[in-house]
Amino acid sequence: MKTGIIGLPQVGKTSLFKILTKAKVEDRGYSREAHLGIAKVPDDRLDNLAVLYNPKRTIHATVEYADVAAIGQEALKETSFLTNLRNVDALIHVLRAFEDESIPHVGEIDPLRDIKNVEFDLMVSDLTQIEKRLERLQKDLKKMRTPDLEKENALLLRAKEALEQEKPLRELEMSAEEKKLIRGFMFLSQKPILYALNLSESTTLGTDLETAAAKYKIEDPASRPNAGATAFCGKVEAELAEMDDEEAAEFLGSYGLTESGLRRLIRKSYELLGLISFFTVGEDECRAWTVPVNSRAQEAAGAIHSDLEKHFIRAETIHWDTLLTAGSEAAARSLGTLRLEGKDYQVQDGDVMHIRHSG
Repeated sequence: MKTGIIGLPQVGKTSLFKILTKAKVEDRGYSREAHLGIAKVPDDRLDNLAVLYNPKRTIHATVEYADVAAIGQEALKETSFLTNLRNVDALIHVLRAFEDESIPHVGEIDPLRDIKNVEFDLMVSDLTQIEKRLERLQKDLKKMRTPDLEKENALLLRAKEALEQEKPLRELEMSAEEKKLIRGFMFLSQKPILYALNLSESTTLGTDLETAAAKYKIEDPASRPNAGATAFCGKVEAELAEMDDEEAAEFLGSYGLTESGLRRLIRKSYELLGLISFFTVGEDECRAWTVPVNSRAQEAAGAIHSDLEKHFIRAETIHWDTLLTAGSEAAARSLGTLRLEGKDYQVQDGDVMHIRHSG
């Protein structure tokens, strides 16, 4: 699963990408190629389980990020740029909310305006794609009317109407069958989106991060289906990236913060993809595994290894905090809080699981 980082020029999106992924990237110049990198998903639950088990290794879940070139109507006409953007599962739209005379910016700082402008460009791109497909569909339907073609035609007409009303496709209600029907189009305005405000450094940064969405009036777009908002300060995050844990904690405390804005951003982008984590634990390894929300236990076993899914019998399951409270699996078993679940059990975020199998 991949998240694309988008934004207008000079908003700090490539700086964010470098801090997130610790990737060394060169200035792309005139290239439209995306920078790719992976970030570890911070998870205090896994860290606490690792303290209990003291394993040889602790492996966090990860998110892949793609930093694409600055977005705009001209860029969206370029095949390479469109391909990079369509191949991501969700978007982080970095919004400039910082003042810095040394970094040029066209017009006033106005994140809400920037949201509307970029959203409009994404919808125009989708509308162009839909209109071209509808033209071909009309010709195909004249030759032969099939149920599949008629379903696709009806759905695209509904999507076209939404876009003409300036409603992004992520807000259009669709059944699972309809989503599958148009999955191949990889529409840009259908992708879940996280608005990330890049703030100025200040002595009240803790409060500023909490109130940023309201201050810049982006609460409405952020509250719509498949959308969200967060805030960070790129300048502070760049400094944090150079510190060890003890220094970073002291530095954050000076701003009244208990964690960095990037930790929240990574978690939110993980949630935006519709993902949860379950854990496997032991003396060798404590590990977070990634599965979609509403996954069944047998499917979760497949995330570990396909053989476990194939030969699944039961999942020995306990929630992470219940296990910590008990102090050990043996204690949890004696308390009756460690339970056996079948293949159709719906995995909960934070479950600790041992897969029993016949393989």
